Amino acid sequence: MNNKELVNRQREYFLSGKTLPVSERVNNLKKLRRAILDFEGKILQALYEDLGKSEFEAYATEIGVTLHELSYMIRKLPSLAKPRRVKTPLTHFPSTSRLYRDPYGVVLIVAPWNYPFQLLMMPLIGAIAGGNCTVLKTSASAPATSTVVKEMLLSAFPEEFIAVVEGREAGSRDLPDEEFDLIFFTGSVNVGREIMERAAKNLTPVVLELGGKSPCIVDETADLALAAKRIIWGKSINSGQTCVAPDYVLVHSSVKDALVGAMKQAIPLLLGEEMLNNKDLPCIVNQHHFERLTGLIDTGNVVYGGRSNPQERKIELTILEGVTWDCPVMQEELFGPILPILTYDDREEMLRFLARREKPLALYLFTESKEMEELVTARLSYGGGCINDTIMHVANIHLPFGGVGKSGMGSYHGKDSFAAFTHAKGVVKRAKRMDLPLRYPPYDSKGKMQILRRFLR
Repeated sequence: MNNKELVNRQREYFLSGKTLPVSERVNNLKKLRRAILDFEGKILQALYEDLGKSEFEAYATEIGVTLHELSYMIRKLPSLAKPRRVKTPLTHFPSTSRLYRDPYGVVLIVAPWNYPFQLLMMPLIGAIAGGNCTVLKTSASAPATSTVVKEMLLSAFPEEFIAVVEGREAGSRDLPDEEFDLIFFTGSVNVGREIMERAAKNLTPVVLELGGKSPCIVDETADLALAAKRIIWGKSINSGQTCVAPDYVLVHSSVKDALVGAMKQAIPLLLGEEMLNNKDLPCIVNQHHFERLTGLIDTGNVVYGGRSNPQERKIELTILEGVTWDCPVMQEELFGPILPILTYDDREEMLRFLARREKPLALYLFTESKEMEELVTARLSYGGGCINDTIMHVANIHLPFGGVGKSGMGSYHGKDSFAAFTHAKGVVKRAKRMDLPLRYPPYDSKGKMQILRRFLR
């Protein structure tokens, strides 16, 4: 069937009311959980085929976090979905006010290739919890995972409720042109801009999870050995193909050499003396990105790493020194295992400079200074981040995840996933037993105006 027929079938299913009962939503979440557990082996194999992910990394960053989110939503959905009574001003007396969370209807979820399972399933959990019907578009760059996801969801749900359109299928790129009630997109800034333009034609609201150059600040008080280990760990996950990976390090010049030295010690301990022979090192997703990244390496001063294996599309985690803000590696989100090192001397100047740059999806700060912690948190705008760690904020189900400015709009995870896929509908219920004449014309009474001024000020 074509895209329009698919959306129309889902809309009819939604209008039947079958997705609305909270008990049915919980049952569907449980079905999804069972399906993931049944297909776990196939999912792990597909992630290895697409990205060379080890079983540990694939489970930790794709399957495990999804199951954790499902467990949370199954447990919390009945309370999240309850109408909530809110305060009513005295001007509305006698009345009560309630907040209802309504599903949007038929939603589109577009996922990228770097976490091709997790970044489909996590928003899908919110869509199911919200009572929506969902079309999922997979990435053409992760074909093995796409195939398994489609097989898994077809085994659990009818297509009029949840449908998968693979990125390789004809017409898949045209999906955002259909009249969806919400589009949830994860991917690059450029494609996000295109999605928003196409959604605007139908006045379709969007959630955009994008990216940007996420800085990692290391000041002169930081525990350098710990900082080095945690920065390298955060950069090595999925070979740096992570939207919240530390994109570059901005270190106080007085400790730059010591930090780089600590990184040189940490890398072989974490990734092995011969990184390219490490079977747990993920590969670069395709030849285009492999050539893009190796080309960027050639533009810098390599002080560690730099080698690659074209046959397996693997690149060593590479540290670049002598980098300026005008260098090619600082002109785009790297999305790979390249870590430029820049320095600063004046804290105030550094903060002002970062505040003028595009707002990143993540920011990391390594410091022992409470003052520095408060300054960075208060003065810099970014999607989210960590102090004395990297990446871990994304794994906290109680924190919203999302960008700001060009790094995205809207957020999800945990209760925020439910909020992202529902509309907050306010309803006032007015009692019939009393009908104060104040609000009705004529308005020429001086007494009415005095009473109005007393209540509305």
